[in-house]
Amino acid sequence: MRKPQSDVPATPVIQVIERMFSLIDVLASREEAISLKEISEKTGLHPSTTHRILNDLTIGRFVDRPEAGSYRLGMRLLELGNLVKGRLNVRDAALTPMRELHKLTQQPVNLSMRQGDEIVYIERSYSERSGMQVVRAIGGRAPLHLTSTGKLFLAADDPQRVRSYATRTGLAGHTRNSITQLPLLERELSKARQYGIARDNEELELGVRCMAAGIYDDQSKLVAGLSISAPADRLDEGWLPKLQATAAEISNALGYNQNAPANP
Repeated sequence: MRKPQSDVPATPVIQVIERMFSLIDVLASREEAISLKEISEKTGLHPSTTHRILNDLTIGRFVDRPEAGSYRLGMRLLELGNLVKGRLNVRDAALTPMRELHKLTQQPVNLSMRQGDEIVYIERSYSERSGMQVVRAIGGRAPLHLTSTGKLFLAADDPQRVRSYATRTGLAGHTRNSITQLPLLERELSKARQYGIARDNEELELGVRCMAAGIYDDQSKLVAGLSISAPADRLDEGWLPKLQATAAEISNALGYNQNAPANP
């Protein structure tokens, strides 16, 4: 009589899975194909065991065999990776970290993305206790050069694109603090590149200051900005490390690797 599934020891199955992962890790460590002998040596598995598992992975397209005796990662892993990437959503990844940051600061925390020459607010965490009226609702827009997040996106552009932006928009201002001259904007963007953060010093709205840190995806591309808005006399520089840590947490959830080369 066949035993119930729960009575069947799981150890051999787990062992096979662990060996499969160890083989995949070795293949992932190199861009070029690797010989069966080297894979066996690096994993500590017997060559016959290595060959058997690699053969099964090849059938499933998880491993590719470009020539006899050599192996590399297969296209099925790329397909699965793209599925995971497609399901990653900046807003979903940001919601919980944003709420935690808001609890700490008691000020509005904004998530925004670039659309053309503007940023669009796609999420916000705030409460009435902040003592600040939120003027721009979710879906609201603002010029890049007048916002902290917008400056991050401009800082990621090359100088020619920044000049083109200035020509297109005329760098129109909203307040007496707005940056409306290209040399001043370029100086501001240089600081953003140097420190990885950007600020809005009552440039969009009088009485409101902001600071922002960038959010990056798995291709090291800037995809969004996380900012804290506060009454001008309440913006606390002590919030900056937590803002940066929160932006990094969201970036990591999107697959960002800070050691990978940047993708503008």
